[in-house]
Amino acid sequence: MRHTVARVDLDALRGNVRAIRGLLEEGALASGRRPPGIIGVVKANAYGHGAADVARVLEAEGVAMLACADVDEGVALRDAGIGAPILVFGALGISDLDGIFSHRLTPTISSPWAGRALAEAAAARDTVLGCHVKVDTGMNRLGLRHDNLRRTLPDILQAPALRVDALYTHFATADEPESEHFGVQQQHFWEAREAAAALGLRTTVAHAANSAALLRDERTWLDFVRPGLLLYGIVPPPLMTTLPLEPVLSLQSRIVAVKGVRDGEGIGYGQSHRADGPRTVAVVPAGYADGVDWRLGNRGVVLVRGRRVPIVGRVSMDMMSIDVTGLDVSPGDEVVLLGRQGDERIDVREVAATIGTIPWELLCRLGARIEREYGNLKFEI
Repeated sequence: MRHTVARVDLDALRGNVRAIRGLLEEGALASGRRPPGIIGVVKANAYGHGAADVARVLEAEGVAMLACADVDEGVALRDAGIGAPILVFGALGISDLDGIFSHRLTPTISSPWAGRALAEAAAARDTVLGCHVKVDTGMNRLGLRHDNLRRTLPDILQAPALRVDALYTHFATADEPESEHFGVQQQHFWEAREAAAALGLRTTVAHAANSAALLRDERTWLDFVRPGLLLYGIVPPPLMTTLPLEPVLSLQSRIVAVKGVRDGEGIGYGQSHRADGPRTVAVVPAGYADGVDWRLGNRGVVLVRGRRVPIVGRVSMDMMSIDVTGLDVSPGDEVVLLGRQGDERIDVREVAATIGTIPWELLCRLGARIEREYGNLKFEI
């Protein structure tokens, strides 16, 4: 039995969806327009939370679509019984095309090649394929360049076997309040929508807002918004919100050994930490193979008996050591790496800031060998 467990609070997930929807409805009411639908982003195993279980909740909550990174993720959702529309964000390869049709996925056309390949595949199957077209407005990754649509878009719009259901873009700096690029990309997208309409695009449906844009600027809401991190109860740093969000995932382990360390003795690989007096050290079976970042060695903290205690020495592949001097601890005692214990709480934003990374990375790196427990866990954390 693994001692390290990720608990996924499905009630918190439901609450977060409803909080986001409430914000959208309030904003729409104030502006006299229809509230945008929600495209729930479940790529990368739902940011480490477990895509199938998360998708079931989002589908039950009535999200308009789900979104994943590639065809394999979409196929896995269909195989898990998910019936909601599924948008595939990523670039397509030849081997991906069958999965688009066999599992009723909505592909993104982000290059002329993808448009031609999908049009030929749909025509060969004697069907009309619904798709979304991505416009590159300044991220300079995937997408048809906003200033080159007159060359790249007509063939897609004129393909009898393709139906463009929406136009979308992705913001590069929505979580950077000081950046002017966010506004520049918005302007490029408005111009691209006008250009697409002039070229014969028959739909006005569009989406652009990720979690950060959703919080920052209602003008980006359009017909759909695409929350990812917000669904899981985490606000993209450095932004803040008054939305009543709750982290969906907590991470706990157990102490498996307690031992004394003498003054001056080193701990762990490289002996990177040396005791500055007699210390009591506990061993926790969670390491970088589980997704606990190596950089937390000698920098991070965990919760034991409601108190913050430091991680000492390097985080190794399967375990780490924590300094529990002065605490009455025993093997079997709970250790919280993410979540709440007593009056103390450690969230993923704090952990990311400690080591100079981003919350997305830490969540997505949670190892496959960590068991996920699903339920209504608000009062267990």
